[in-house]
Amino acid sequence: MFKFWGDGSDLSKSLVDAIKVRDTSNFNWTFIFILAVIFYVYWSEIRKKNYEVVYAGLALYGVHWLYEICNAVIGHFAGYPLWSVSNESTTFILLIGVCWELSMMFMLAGIISFKMLPDDRNKRYFTKGGKKGISCKLVGAIEMALLFALVESFLAATSNHSFIWVYKWWGVLPVFITTYVPFFLASNYVPDMEPRKRKRFLICLWSLVAILLVVLIPLGII
Repeated sequence: MFKFWGDGSDLSKSLVDAIKVRDTSNFNWTFIFILAVIFYVYWSEIRKKNYEVVYAGLALYGVHWLYEICNAVIGHFAGYPLWSVSNESTTFILLIGVCWELSMMFMLAGIISFKMLPDDRNKRYFTKGGKKGISCKLVGAIEMALLFALVESFLAATSNHSFIWVYKWWGVLPVFITTYVPFFLASNYVPDMEPRKRKRFLICLWSLVAILLVVLIPLGII
């Protein structure tokens, strides 16, 4: 039911070798429905002037794209990426490690994580005895990261190979620590940054993502 580490098998490698990035062979109308849901969620928050929620979503989603670009670059130069999605599990593969459905889920993940924080985002846990305690934002990020790592573990074990881990040293633990924790730290902390710093962070983040996509896709690297 769960897979905790890559196996380095010939099967895993062959599945990655067969991936068709940005191929429309499996395309269907769920693509449009998911896009409509994303528009509805974001526009609803904007209409309500819940801008902090939007910042949370954009922060995590931008970090997600940086990771996916890095993963694709690793795949190009090392032979295999850290993670991949299979042709059979999606309607459209954006980069070797991310499909449309997965990417759109991450567009909502930051919003969900931020909304799950306490109303008082300055709340700290384990403050007994004069201890400063742990920020609820950090605790929330760790909890969400653990949940997502376990879900990815399930996906890696599915019969249609929804997620593919090739390297034996890559699995649930490194995914949890190096990938998902940073994702949710971004969504939980960026909205409460000083406005100028937050604006600078989001502009730099998304500018870097745009530049990398514009340069690396035509070069055939990602």
